[in-house]
Amino acid sequence: MAIDIEEQYDKIYRYCYYRLRDRERAEDVTQETFLRWFASDTYRNRDQLLQYLYTVARNLCIDEFRRPVPQPVPEDLPGEGGDPLLSIALRSELDKLSPEDRELVLLRCVNEVPMVVLCKLYGVSRFALRRRLNGILSALRDALE
Repeated sequence: MAIDIEEQYDKIYRYCYYRLRDRERAEDVTQETFLRWFASDTYRNRDQLLQYLYTVARNLCIDEFRRPVPQPVPEDLPGEGGDPLLSIALRSELDKLSPEDRELVLLRCVNEVPMVVLCKLYGVSRFALRRRLNGILSALRDALE
């Protein structure tokens, strides 16, 4: 199964940017993630590849977070557009979520990571993950109305 590397690169960058909130650090982590993948020859299946990329990106983001670098507040998120008031309200509601829930929304709704990959990444069943995601999205919808 072929995978579009450019599309995945953009998605991994967006994921890293959202976690780190710094363009330069997100670029560095994204590059490091793909360098590690290119150096590895074991993950060529599409589902395993996505799981591998997000696992490496997550771990590198955690390592970056541990470094004593000031975190600037982002002006905008990549790929964001449309109504600025809705954007502000959505960002405010997303900030109220736990980091794990924000990450899940980002991976599934923004980066469109398949449920199968997310289930393996989080180590839960498809039913449990779908129920958790539906609960989060329902709460966000209610808060935005």
